[in-house]
Amino acid sequence: MKRKIAGLQRVTMVLSCTVLAAFTFWVSGCGDSGSSASLGDDPSTAPELIQATWVEIGPNNQTIARAVTSDAFNCPFLKADGALTRMNIRVAAGTVPQRTTASAAADSKPSVFPYITCELTLAATTQSASIAGIVLPLPKVNPQRVLVLADTGCRMKKTDNIYQACSDPVAWPFPVVAATAVAMKPDLVLHIGDAHYRENACPSDIAGCQNSPWGYGWDAWQADFFKPGAALLAAAPWIMVRGNHEQCQRAGQGWYRFLDTRAYAAATSCDDPANDNTGNYSAPYGVMVGTDTQFIVFDSANAGAAALPTTDPQFIAYQPQFQAVAQIANKAGVASIFVNHHPILAYTPVAGANPTTGLASLQSVANAVYPQAYYPPGVQMAMHGHVHDLQIINFASNHPATIVSGNGGDTIGLNIPDPLPATVVPAAGTVVNNVAQTNTFGFMVMDRQAGGWQVRAFTAAGKLLTTCSFANSKIACDKQGFINP
Repeated sequence: MKRKIAGLQRVTMVLSCTVLAAFTFWVSGCGDSGSSASLGDDPSTAPELIQATWVEIGPNNQTIARAVTSDAFNCPFLKADGALTRMNIRVAAGTVPQRTTASAAADSKPSVFPYITCELTLAATTQSASIAGIVLPLPKVNPQRVLVLADTGCRMKKTDNIYQACSDPVAWPFPVVAATAVAMKPDLVLHIGDAHYRENACPSDIAGCQNSPWGYGWDAWQADFFKPGAALLAAAPWIMVRGNHEQCQRAGQGWYRFLDTRAYAAATSCDDPANDNTGNYSAPYGVMVGTDTQFIVFDSANAGAAALPTTDPQFIAYQPQFQAVAQIANKAGVASIFVNHHPILAYTPVAGANPTTGLASLQSVANAVYPQAYYPPGVQMAMHGHVHDLQIINFASNHPATIVSGNGGDTIGLNIPDPLPATVVPAAGTVVNNVAQTNTFGFMVMDRQAGGWQVRAFTAAGKLLTTCSFANSKIACDKQGFINP
């Protein structure tokens, strides 16, 4: 039966190639696939065909195995507890015609995805799994160590006139961060958005990014995320949170092909701008971390900067999602950690001035749904990226502890003035007790401890910056103010 299905896949692909050629749409198998090998019905998959493998945790703690393969027609077999199962094609290879993007048309191009993306949901009882001999990391029942990072990509952005030296581990340290993080032996990795930043071509007069892939196709995703993060992807399962650089007008096509946990669909593929109002939003969901903690994953990719009137389409889109957070957080004895890319109760540094508040658009919706609280009962901490620094904020008011960990590799931001005037607060009605902060590259590690979590911040090379204890909406660090690395 499996041989017949595989044969039908080949016939379908050939027919698709014939039809789609008239529309100048390249699909893997229509042209040079880059490899003459095929997985076919042979369960002994050639490892050289596998471009990437990883495991994600989705809604209801679904364990999703993913792979990218250069085989022209077939997904590989996955071996789980000794049994072989062919992985499903999530999306076929192809070149997506150029769409409107955040850049000018002259600085954009079609997105080329020359390889198949495959997936298979694993049973919660799975004890071992591998693809072509590549061992997959499986979730632990009670994870003890969670690694946290965000904003890891290498910025190549014409509108900002910022081009990082992507080949320089000092200027772009995500490869160093990933290698250091692997040595920490995490049980789970939480990435809070903006894995992709290589939007525009490197100018000929900037040496540091010469010959770097750019745009939104596989080559840029591979260079920015999959290649430098390969060892960390192999070390532990990941929870992926969507950032603004993964919205439809940017790297949304790759987000949905590779990282989104929902079933792939044309309406949420970001391929057609007519569907952006659908593709730019997705429903929140919870991931349990043991029995006493959960991460609530919230997609804020399309959030703008300004406060929103209640009639604004974005307000109307986000309001039911904030309301859904209350339902997810309503679990007795469970500490909920809200994770989204854009800070809500945090600071945005400003050169030569006091920082501004968190993102006004999300604040306006959150405040309307949960007046003065911004979050429902049960949410004890919020974690974000987007602002390229480290902020660990403890409130004297009844607001959840907040962490910004946006220092994973993209251009580092400004530091917050130290000390801060007491009147400078992240949002109306909040009272800040203390802030630990620094503008240096790095990441965080959360270790389970009695009654809560120990949170440690490290530099990219692994130097300890501060150690904090988190429990019951409060976080206390051994260092306050600006932390000199």
